[in-house]
Amino acid sequence: MSTPVITLDKVSFSYGEVTALENICLTVEAGEFLGVVGPNGGGKSTLLKLILGLLKPQSGTVTVLGTPAESACRHLGYVPQFIRFDRQFPVTVLETVLQGRLDCTKSLFGYNAEDRERAFEAMRYTEIFDLAQRPISALSGGQLQRVLIARALVGEPEVLLLDEPTANIDPKVEVDVFDLLKRLNETITVVVVSHDIGFISNYISRVACLNRTLVCHATSHISGAMIESLYGTSLRMVHHDTHLSTT
Repeated sequence: MSTPVITLDKVSFSYGEVTALENICLTVEAGEFLGVVGPNGGGKSTLLKLILGLLKPQSGTVTVLGTPAESACRHLGYVPQFIRFDRQFPVTVLETVLQGRLDCTKSLFGYNAEDRERAFEAMRYTEIFDLAQRPISALSGGQLQRVLIARALVGEPEVLLLDEPTANIDPKVEVDVFDLLKRLNETITVVVVSHDIGFISNYISRVACLNRTLVCHATSHISGAMIESLYGTSLRMVHHDTHLSTT
């Protein structure tokens, strides 16, 4: 049996007196497409920061690719919520994507030919190669998301983590972005935080419902009043699989 790429074992984390995560147990297998859903303030972004090694748990352990999380960051790609990205910063698409090579480049004096070729490959894959010299301030929301995904991919990660990658973009663009993520999942593990459980159930292999504590579910196509009452939408539902282990 293969070693999980991500393991959280009885992890708890608090901001002062406010508990963000409590006794979280989760494993993510290689090649999985995991969705993390839950209300605002439920601990989703905190979970990603623990996996990235940006935070350390007050109790429990976080293991990524067989090592402590802080030692594995070189092998992780991260896409933040683009609404926090300064779109007016005077930088081009190519320069933005190249930022993802900062931990990889062997050059002491800027980026080398290999870095640029990796950036070109990532831009071709995300279908933004023709935008290479365009300033990011001139991009649409969907184009910018593809730039941020390309920036995360250019470091050749084994796991891609995304925090609300389709927040505040229109439904057509949302479909395009998740179609791209589904293709990426053919070669790397993907963990995506989203507010829209109905939509992402078309793409993910499993969903982690997080609101300080965590329960995992298998995804299935179930409609009805249950999803409307729980998630405020009538698109899809997750099936509670009592036989699916979260550890």
